[in-house]
Amino acid sequence: MKEKLIKKRRIYSGKVLDFYVDKVLMPDKKTATREYTSHPGAVAVIPFLPGDKKIILVKQYRYPVNKITYEIPAGKLSRGENIVRCAKRELEEETGYTSNNFRKMMSFYPSTAFSTEILHIFVAHNLRKTVSRPDDDEFIKIVTVEYDYALEMVKSGKISDSKSIIGLLYFRFLL
Repeated sequence: MKEKLIKKRRIYSGKVLDFYVDKVLMPDKKTATREYTSHPGAVAVIPFLPGDKKIILVKQYRYPVNKITYEIPAGKLSRGENIVRCAKRELEEETGYTSNNFRKMMSFYPSTAFSTEILHIFVAHNLRKTVSRPDDDEFIKIVTVEYDYALEMVKSGKISDSKSIIGLLYFRFLL
């Protein structure tokens, strides 16, 4: 079932993603083209405020889908960065909260057909207020909701971001 690389060709190198068009040898000895993005991976966090009933979501405009979305805080890994350190950094940057109580829930590939990205989802408790420092190109609004309401937002389609849906449902049904 495994394919063998014949020729790797990077066609674009960007700030976050590289795009490739590779030639591969398939198990039946025919060749095929594989187009995909190379991504360093990312983390996402379900941050529970003290009392563990309310969570923090971020509301932001997403250019590729031309929509304002509600999401759990998340961000890209830097090359070689520890995933817990990244989760802590992204939580503070996006929400202005920090914690020393992170628990990894799961890792998954959002789209194996065309991306190498792996996403690690954490839950954080015992949050402490600090100062948010979003990236220069991020315009984020912090939204605090009851966890059960966030599940209703998933059910109604108000939360349509895959990492948020997966994380919220995983926490409810698999932990």
